[in-house]
Amino acid sequence: VQLQASGGGLVQVGGSLRLSCAASGRISSSDAVGWYRQAPGNQRELVASLTSGGLVSYADSVKGRFSIAIDYAKNTVALQMNSLKLEDTGVYYCTVRFLPSQFWGQGTLVTVSS
Repeated sequence: VQLQASGGGLVQVGGSLRLSCAASGRISSSDAVGWYRQAPGNQRELVASLTSGGLVSYADSVKGRFSIAIDYAKNTVALQMNSLKLEDTGVYYCTVRFLPSQFWGQGTLVTVSS
């Protein structure tokens, strides 16, 4: 299974971006998905996740601004990011758990400028 992340780019503070992660395999409701990010000098952190049971969770820093969703017809996982802040800058990685394995995309760079 391959995951292809896209949608990153340069955006000003307060702007929006929509990241997309296309899976080569079929995503079903029994799969868990998520987005992580890694800022320069920092460890990779979980930004948003959607479990196989339909539970959605977000990092406190992005609550109310980011939204994760699955398009089952297109086998894609999206991350809508609004009201972007400087501290949202980083490489964003998508991940899908197709049991029993976990797969990662290659990352897409998001740069928020003032």
